[in-house]
Amino acid sequence: MKGLVLTSGALAAALSLTFGLSVASASSSSSASTRTTIAVASSKLGRILVDQRGRTLYLFAKDTNGKSACSGSCATYWPPVIASGKLRAGTGAKASLLGTTRRADGRRQVTYRHHPLYRYVGDTAKGQTNGQGLDLSGGEWWVLSPAGKKIVTGGATGGYGGGY
Repeated sequence: MKGLVLTSGALAAALSLTFGLSVASASSSSSASTRTTIAVASSKLGRILVDQRGRTLYLFAKDTNGKSACSGSCATYWPPVIASGKLRAGTGAKASLLGTTRRADGRRQVTYRHHPLYRYVGDTAKGQTNGQGLDLSGGEWWVLSPAGKKIVTGGATGGYGGGY
């Protein structure tokens, strides 16, 4: 019986160690995946900023002093890029231009060259720029160059026109 207790104890210790290592491994990989990455990709408008999934990022001309002017229904169509974990400059993006601003709801929105960043719900696949040049929610929407400047060529001719 004494040998069985030792064997059970050794088994419990081994299982505890295995569980502990797998939790540590999952924790380490999840913290790497919680980074918000801003990168640069080629598009029909030239080289533009994209998120970690390759989706186009936009600036809102109505934003001032690094603060978002898009909330409520505006943010439904133009979801803000919310910082998740550490910010990371991916290929072609400049880490020195990355930052965050605090939204009215307390969340940290990613900025690039002090422009709050947004996605557009009309872009359903990587590389689309359907929001380019739209004049909605009281201002115009533009994709950004790797230097953080708006690109004003190739404006859209349509989109969601309801007063949001």
